[in-house]
Amino acid sequence: MTTASPAKGTALPWSGLLALSTAAFTAVLTELLPAGLLPRMAPALGVSEARVGFLVTGYAVASFLAAIPVTATLRGLPRRPVLIGTLLGFACADAVVALSSSYAVTFGARLLAGVMGGTMWAMLAGYAARMVPAERRGRAIAIVLAGITLALSLGIPAGTALADAIGWRPAFGTLTGLALLVVAWIRRRVPAFPGELPGARVPLRRVAVLPGIPAVLSVTLFLLLGHQVMYTYVAPFTAHTGYGRTDVVLLVFGAATVVGIWATGALVDRWARPTLLGALTLIVTVMCVLALFADSPAVLLTSVAVWGVAFGGAPTLIQTALVDASGPQHADVATSLQTTVYNAGIAGGSFTGGLALSGWGAGALPWTALPLVAIALTVVSLDRRHKHPQGGARGAARHRRPHQSAPRAAARPTHRPRPTERRRPRVRPLRTALR
Repeated sequence: MTTASPAKGTALPWSGLLALSTAAFTAVLTELLPAGLLPRMAPALGVSEARVGFLVTGYAVASFLAAIPVTATLRGLPRRPVLIGTLLGFACADAVVALSSSYAVTFGARLLAGVMGGTMWAMLAGYAARMVPAERRGRAIAIVLAGITLALSLGIPAGTALADAIGWRPAFGTLTGLALLVVAWIRRRVPAFPGELPGARVPLRRVAVLPGIPAVLSVTLFLLLGHQVMYTYVAPFTAHTGYGRTDVVLLVFGAATVVGIWATGALVDRWARPTLLGALTLIVTVMCVLALFADSPAVLLTSVAVWGVAFGGAPTLIQTALVDASGPQHADVATSLQTTVYNAGIAGGSFTGGLALSGWGAGALPWTALPLVAIALTVVSLDRRHKHPQGGARGAARHRRPHQSAPRAAARPTHRPRPTERRRPRVRPLRTALR
């Protein structure tokens, strides 16, 4: 059974897209809230603050390891129950964290939340793409991913303030309630989509090498490597410049990412590739400026604002390219690959930045990030448009030169495909997807 695609020109399903965006918001809060509560959680769990920090690490590792195998295992199941199941998993994990006084039990709950996170991130972009016509796909993905930006810029500070006011356990209890609220919202407003039929499932290794996907994954990896080199160590870099107000720098960056994702949502469906090229060019330029002129507070804050605008829209652009390359029907598997690469970029960038900081000091951080982001820009710039032939007479006709006449058998086919027969999905390379 298949679900018909939305008709061209139909209005965006705002309620359903906002429900998915709120699910993303909930996932990011669940993942990162402990980082702001280390001093409060450590005495209650009887461990050091460093070990409480491992609650964030454990989540990330579980998400990294689970994204591909869990998504591949569940790809045949109806999509909405799987999405609801991940949110119920978040609700259970947050409830256990809110009630537990055992570090081991709390750590186990965080591992469960990480598995749910890896599964959810593999679904959200593809789900949004299936809810709208193709010409609005980028905007729909931007709306959903805005939940990440809002969680980072507003949700984490608000959650930390709530924990200061009422305690960290009620804060995690509030997250449980939010997850359950989103479950009810999704059941009412998000359409049901079937899973992949057994005969239509493309093996994971074939999805990974579909035209355009290796390029998108490469851009994802090198962009995150370069970004995390700087973002992870923004505090020592800010101190190195003599400004010292890390809180202001992070506030400027967070506010700018909101502007970036709004601007991307307006541009992505018409000028996706130029917008991505522009965003990567801005980040490369910012790294150069930070390396040379960051001792001026005005230059520092302006550069950070430009960096935030450019990076705020980049995830939407690369996820839109990925969905276009894989086709919405294979987006869950393709996005699970990207989730793994994304987490690898975060871990690798943090590690590389730490080495640079230890070996050469904070002033070396932008010089370390610069070539990594430049590689991502080069991949997008040089990725050549290539044709992906379709099978059968239709594919032969498409790639035949104008002066060649079609064979009689192709002109008058003796067999018409039945409605139940599935054709191999058309996919597009990165440059084609981002024109």
